[in-house]
Amino acid sequence: MLRYEYKYIVPIYKLDKLRSFILPFMKLDTFAESQGGQYTVRSIYYDTPGLQCYYDKMAGVKRRNKVRLRGYNDDGSRGTVFFEIKKKVDGPLFKNRASLEYRHAKKVLEGEALEQHLQANQRIPMARDNARRFMYHIYARQMHPAVTVIYEREPYQSILHDSNNNLRITFDKNLRAVAYPSPDSLYDEDGAKPVDYQHFIMEVKFNHYFPSWLKPAIGSLGLIHGPASKYAMCIQALGLDKVRL
Repeated sequence: MLRYEYKYIVPIYKLDKLRSFILPFMKLDTFAESQGGQYTVRSIYYDTPGLQCYYDKMAGVKRRNKVRLRGYNDDGSRGTVFFEIKKKVDGPLFKNRASLEYRHAKKVLEGEALEQHLQANQRIPMARDNARRFMYHIYARQMHPAVTVIYEREPYQSILHDSNNNLRITFDKNLRAVAYPSPDSLYDEDGAKPVDYQHFIMEVKFNHYFPSWLKPAIGSLGLIHGPASKYAMCIQALGLDKVRL
């Protein structure tokens, strides 16, 4: 589904005020509410030996991909993870994903056939094709794990249901990174480097229109919409842009 994301890098001391601005219009999503208000996002990002995904991002290439293995919290080997390709086509974003248990994801990445391991999930159309696209990128582009990106997410969904817009606002905090992970270390934070604990990233995600009620809050807090790639920030914090895989 077509999506837009507007990103803002916000000083952490503005979090309470920003939260108070959105609460009349937004509520915690169901999963976050069950987790005490936030959850941990963990993604192993794959890149080519020359870090093409990173450099495409930095150069502002209009058509580009991010390829990642994503999981949540610390769900262990039987937890659900996702093969994801996040595609940017000029402005809009598309996300292809397929779900499977982490223990099976590791086997697929080691060469086992993926079809027997995919989970049936009615919320993810074309999961098999999406998983095949993921593995095609891995093999055809000789991609390797470059960095694990870890942060806490505080996600909100609109109180008013709008089937045409599906508005979400997320606050991503405590960004940290691990260099050169292995596929079996998604939940391993040993040696994780803090990237930026003084700021958080607000993402406003929508299908068609930016919420007009949010504009006064953004203006009053002096926030500026701009690039805020957590992957790029982690690559730079670890100094991997000065190295080749």
